[in-house]
Amino acid sequence: MTSDLLPDDDAAELQQIAGCEMIDLLLPDMNGLLRGKRITRDALEKIYASGVCLPMSLIATDITGNTVEESGLGYDIGDEDRICRPIPGTLKVVPWQRRPMAQVLLTMEDGKGGLFAANPREVLKRVLDRYAAKGLTPVVAVELEFYLLDQGLDEAGQPRTSINPVTGTRNTSTQVYYMEDLNDYQQFTDAVTEACRAQHIPADTAVAEYAPGQFEINLKHRKDALLACDDAILLKRAIKATAGNDGLLASFMAKPFVGQAGSGTHIHVSVLDKNGDNIFAGTPEQPNDNLRHGIAGLQASSKDCMLMFAPHANSYRRFVLNAFVPLNDCWGFNNRTVAMRVPHSDPENTRIEHRIAGADANPYLVTAAVLAGILEGLESKGDPGPPIVGNAYEQTEARTLFWRDTINDFMASAFIARNFGAEFHHIYGQLKLKEMRSFYTEVTSLEVAWYLRQV
Repeated sequence: MTSDLLPDDDAAELQQIAGCEMIDLLLPDMNGLLRGKRITRDALEKIYASGVCLPMSLIATDITGNTVEESGLGYDIGDEDRICRPIPGTLKVVPWQRRPMAQVLLTMEDGKGGLFAANPREVLKRVLDRYAAKGLTPVVAVELEFYLLDQGLDEAGQPRTSINPVTGTRNTSTQVYYMEDLNDYQQFTDAVTEACRAQHIPADTAVAEYAPGQFEINLKHRKDALLACDDAILLKRAIKATAGNDGLLASFMAKPFVGQAGSGTHIHVSVLDKNGDNIFAGTPEQPNDNLRHGIAGLQASSKDCMLMFAPHANSYRRFVLNAFVPLNDCWGFNNRTVAMRVPHSDPENTRIEHRIAGADANPYLVTAAVLAGILEGLESKGDPGPPIVGNAYEQTEARTLFWRDTINDFMASAFIARNFGAEFHHIYGQLKLKEMRSFYTEVTSLEVAWYLRQV
């Protein structure tokens, strides 16, 4: 059964899901977690016609699932509902469920006739509107790293690498880009591939990464950065669900193991002019001025945006020496030790790979920060300095990052207010401040080991 109330693409997609009984309504929050409701098929037309009510506070729910009263979205406004509506073109099958189901992304209204400006997807959309006003189109691709782990923790409450499904032994070795690891987990990667195909998520590459049980799945570039981030947020859901069906836990935590590599979100960006030409096109021998200006903008805004790249307490464990994680804002060509890498390519496909963000970051916010930084660099025509050749760790000074400092930098930032709006600036800052204060109320096992008997 179809309905004239659904957009043509969504109606056609629904018609292909034989026997569909339930639909998940998904609203990504500021932490990138998917919140919402599950409805029956016969309620879907009403959702498209009138929307669905969800608490406005859901957008700024903290990582533990609680309302952040300091955001002003809780008791201060009576925990009001707002109308949320399906985003056309995002209704897709949910192939990992035992019975036929679908899902659709939502956007939230503000109660004043517009869309809620602090919604991360809207934050990105406003940055894209500024590009469009200049006749420019960002082309974006997202790379996500993650671990496949045991679903249960060890006796000390710590995560464990998964047991290899072929060898029957626990993964302990690091075999970067090792094809046998991909072969051993082929059941998982094939299932992810099928899920992506069913949901039209353009994933095209899987690699074994630089730690036991760590993988990376890459998404194809998009000329629509909103769709590129939709792909990323839904790919995370597909990976987690597929892993769960295999008795595994897929984790995008930035640093689950002290002695192993962290997981990152890498954003690849080029920019097209109104004629469809790449304004970054050039060579390492003759780098394009626009490329240099864009990188300078990323350098200038990095401190202000770090909280969007590293949003959680654990995010800061990832920034360690000699782990292919940038420790400052340097740049270079074909160099994985820098923050802003220009990958090897032909001149027409020159792009910036932004390597700072962790896999725990919200793709909409990371991409918004990256694109805003590039645009301000293009406008100010900054100079990023010379590119690093060789090992950036040995040639540059490493910065030491602390969660408290990045929250303060974010909250004091004129760049954030100017590019993302006062409402988002306030709500996201209060969300992270609340999370940090809650985090530091806990007494850790390390504190007990160090101080209980000794002091």
